[in-house]
Amino acid sequence: MSERAPAIVIIGSGFAGLGMAIRLKQQGFHDFVVLEKSEALGGTWHDNTYPGCACDVPSHMYSFSFELNHGWTRMFAPQPEIRSYMERTADKYRVREHIRFGAAVDSMEYDDGARRWNVTLADGSVLTPKAIVSGIGALHVPSFPDLPGIERFQGTAFHSAEWDHSYDLAGKRVAVVGTGASAIQFVPQVAKKADDLVVFQRTPPWIQPKPDLPIPAPVRKAFEKVPGAARAFRGGIYWTLEARAVGFTIDPRLSGLQERIARRHIEQQVADPELRAKVTPDYTIGCKRILLSNDYYPALGRPDVHVETSGIAEVRENSVVTADGREYEVDCIIYGTGFKVTDALAELRVTGRNGRKLQEIWADGIEAHRGTTIPGMPNFFMLLGPNTGLGHNSVVFMIEVQIQHVLNCLRLMQDAGAGTIEPKPEASRRFNDRMQRRLRRAVWNEGGCNSWYLDDQGVNRTLWPGHTFEFWAGSRKARPEEFVLGP
Repeated sequence: MSERAPAIVIIGSGFAGLGMAIRLKQQGFHDFVVLEKSEALGGTWHDNTYPGCACDVPSHMYSFSFELNHGWTRMFAPQPEIRSYMERTADKYRVREHIRFGAAVDSMEYDDGARRWNVTLADGSVLTPKAIVSGIGALHVPSFPDLPGIERFQGTAFHSAEWDHSYDLAGKRVAVVGTGASAIQFVPQVAKKADDLVVFQRTPPWIQPKPDLPIPAPVRKAFEKVPGAARAFRGGIYWTLEARAVGFTIDPRLSGLQERIARRHIEQQVADPELRAKVTPDYTIGCKRILLSNDYYPALGRPDVHVETSGIAEVRENSVVTADGREYEVDCIIYGTGFKVTDALAELRVTGRNGRKLQEIWADGIEAHRGTTIPGMPNFFMLLGPNTGLGHNSVVFMIEVQIQHVLNCLRLMQDAGAGTIEPKPEASRRFNDRMQRRLRRAVWNEGGCNSWYLDDQGVNRTLWPGHTFEFWAGSRKARPEEFVLGP
């Protein structure tokens, strides 16, 4: 493998980058390098190590279809178990030898004359591949709230994605800002240690019971030994999750059962009427991501935990002050405020054909053809690009579909003896216009809430608007009529 001029550069070693590397090797292609900014593989499952971190998609769906894990110990695997699966998979397929750790990408610029990309790393070195596959995803740039005085705080403060394990929460007064997917996992753990905990909630999430059962050893053994057992179990989970998409994408009124399950969960776990009112959402279920937890509501009901619904007016040296004038003295602030999803993609330093920057192409909003390719960006592919996220199933499924799409694009080039491939602008326009028409009718735009799914124009640039099998049917193959092949 050429050290400075590999044929393909893959950015990131999470599920996307790892899967792309494996599939390339399976196709007999070894001239590639994986650039990983961290010192270990795993992507978001390496970065997020907060207490209680676990998958909120059933384990057997949150894995590669070509590398089923028969040994999941729980229905919803904890973070260390997922990391271990990724490490084993990387070793099995000998991908680690292609990974360059501590290699943060600073910029990517297409050279029209050489018909290659210049990939500049943070250390100043430059790689010149023919193609780039971005597998960075969107959940890697922590989002901090814009709070007056946030820089004045003299205590300890950190984001859940950058957990400070050296800080002992025992006996401390802790503030948690945010009530999203990460917060509902770590709040119960923090509540067990902190002397006093205040949770600042802007919008309550819909939460359903989490069917997180241990998987007994005999069942794990059966998955391993009985032909087809694990795949059949995975198939059952897939179709169960797909059924949830009906209410999200066709008609929100079809989500009545989902809402009844969530309301009953509140009724069974929250006895205090005041707290129950605080944690009951007033928007259509599915408008924000439906969360799963069995211990979040009980944690909020503890006598040393308070849920504050008044907005934060300012942060002082040793306290947080609410809009209604209440002041909470705290030793530590933990931000469970998610990630810069659309911004993380829009801020990529990418320059394509004729010196045109990605930000110029995306001046009216981020988008890609089938979530993967962009007009004016030859041989540039994105995994988990715009509108490939899900609110109901496993993104690993979407990643595998996109990987197959990329392989088909590369095969189109090879068969035609071409040097470059990019989508036709009119094909990309048709695809995105059709998709946005569907999204405007979906629950994420009609459900009465604001969420990180939407950009600052209120347009959903994050989620796929239908069933995952629709994405599979339309995207697994690269249609020649949708692309321009160049020399």
